[in-house]
Order: sequence, then structure tokens, then C-alpha cells
Amino acid sequence: MIERTQALAVWLATGGPLILARDLVRARPAGQGLAEYALILALIAVIAIVALIFLGGQTSKILSTVGRSV
Repeated sequence: MIERTQALAVWLATGGPLILARDLVRARPAGQGLAEYALILALIAVIAIVALIFLGGQTSKILSTVGRSV
């Protein structure tokens, strides 16, 4: 038990919590930015799929007409 107490005292004396907090703050924006990009990409994919579902028939007719005229 004394070893843990001494280790904790050394960690606190050397600024352990401050270093840990600094590392967490530095690491958060990069991960957060990546998550935001992933959410935006997922939203765009969902919008594209929904648009294809609703406009797929019309697009097929237009492309068939263009193909026949060429």
C-alpha cells in the first residue's frame, strides 16, 4: 500500500494530472474532426441513395432516350 501511495505522490508532484489533461486536450480535436468528416460523408451517402431511389426511374428513362437518339 505504501508503494502505491508513494507512486501517486510522485505522479502528483511531477504534474501528472496536468500532463494527462494536456494530452487529452491535444488528442481530442483530431479525432473529433475525423468523426465530423465521417458523419458528413454518411449524410451525403444517405442523401444520394434517397435521391437515386426517388429519381431512379426518371433518370433511367432520360438515359434510355439519349441512348436511343445516339
